[in-house]
Amino acid sequence: MDKEIAVKTEGLVKKFDTMTVLDGVDIEIYKGETFVIMGGSGCGKSTLLRHMISTMKPDRGKVFLLGKEITGLGEDELDKIKKKIGMSFQGSALFDSMTVGENVSLPLREHTKLADSVIEIVVKMKLELVGLRGFENLMPSQLSGGMKKRVGLARAIVMDPEIVFYDEPTSGLDPIVAGVIDKLIIDLSKKLSITTVVVTHDMGSVFRIADRIAMLYEGKVVEVGTKDEIKNSKNGIVKQFISGNPDGPIRFFKQKDDYLEQLIK
Repeated sequence: MDKEIAVKTEGLVKKFDTMTVLDGVDIEIYKGETFVIMGGSGCGKSTLLRHMISTMKPDRGKVFLLGKEITGLGEDELDKIKKKIGMSFQGSALFDSMTVGENVSLPLREHTKLADSVIEIVVKMKLELVGLRGFENLMPSQLSGGMKKRVGLARAIVMDPEIVFYDEPTSGLDPIVAGVIDKLIIDLSKKLSITTVVVTHDMGSVFRIADRIAMLYEGKVVEVGTKDEIKNSKNGIVKQFISGNPDGPIRFFKQKDDYLEQLIK
C-alpha cells in the first residue's frame, strides 16, 4: 500500500538575484513521520521551509500540503490549509509584551471564535503537554531559553495541526536542554499523531528524532534515507557533513563566493 503524502515539492526553484538557492528540489514527506531536512548554513533548507509553509513563492515548481497544491491558491483557500499546520520558529518568536498564555492563545484568537473560557482551557492543556503547567501568567523575560522553546511548541500545536514545522528547534541550547526538546518533539508527534518536519544542522538532534532524513547541499537534495541509510551513506557530501570533517567535497562559502563574483562582474 502506498503511503499517504503530507508534504510534497516538485522541481522547486528559487533565485535571489543571480544566486540559485533552491535548484529543482523534489521531496515527499509521509503522513505521520518525522522528516528532517539537514544541511549546512546557506544550503537552502530554511528557504525550502518557507516555501512549505507558503510564506515564500517559488520561481518554478510546486508545493503540495495535505494533497492540495498551495503555490497557486488564493488567500482564502490558503488560510484554510494554514489552519492545519503549526510552526515553531528558531528564536521562539514570542511577543515580549504578552504573557505565556497570551502568546500560546494567539492562533486561537486569530482563527477561531472560541469563548475566552474555552481558549483558557485549551492553552492550559497545551502547556501541560510541554511541561509548563501553571506558567500562563509569566512573561517571556522570566523564562530560560529552553522554556521559551517549549512555549513556542505549545503555540505551534494549539490549533491541533496535522503538520508541525520546526526551524532549528535546538539552536542556542546546551546539549541536555536540546535533548529535552528533541524528546518533546518525538513525544508530541506520537501523542498527537502529527507529521513533523524539522530543519536543522544539529547532527545529534537529527539522529535522535528522524524517521527519514534529506540532505540538502547547494540547493539540491543529494540524498534521502532512514537514519541507518544516512549513517552508512557512500555519498562523500553526506559522509563529510555528518562526520564534521573539514576536508572533503563540501565547498564552504561556495554560494557566497559565486554571488560576490557575479556582483563584481
